[in-house]
Formats: sequence, structure tokens, C-alpha cells
Amino acid sequence: MFAGMGIVYVFLIMLVFAINLMSAFVQRYFPAAPAKTFSATVSTDKATVAAITAAVHQHRNKHRTTK
Repeated sequence: MFAGMGIVYVFLIMLVFAINLMSAFVQRYFPAAPAKTFSATVSTDKATVAAITAAVHQHRNKHRTTK
């Protein structure tokens, strides 16, 4: 039992070292690309806003729960 637990423990320690080594390798030779920024402004016409509002209103009325 102790030999089995010892083998598992040693394997887990080696796994942690291997993951840290691979992480350091990847960060050194493959640096992260800069994140792309997206514009938060989206122009929508009044018809689209009205259609979305009507759909939300219809959904809420259909799934209304009574207390």
C-alpha cells in the first residue's frame, strides 16, 4: 500500500514539474499576442430596437408566472 501511494505521490510531483517546465518554455518562445480591442458602439436602427423590444415583451407575457 505504501509503495503504491509513494509511486502516485512521486508521479504527481513529476507532473507538476513537467507542467511548470512546459509553461515556462511556451511563455519564453511563444509570447502572447496583444489582445484585440473591439468597439463597444454599435449602431442599430429604430426598427431593429422595436422588434427586439416587442419580442422580449411577448416572451415575458408568455412565460409569466402567477404567485
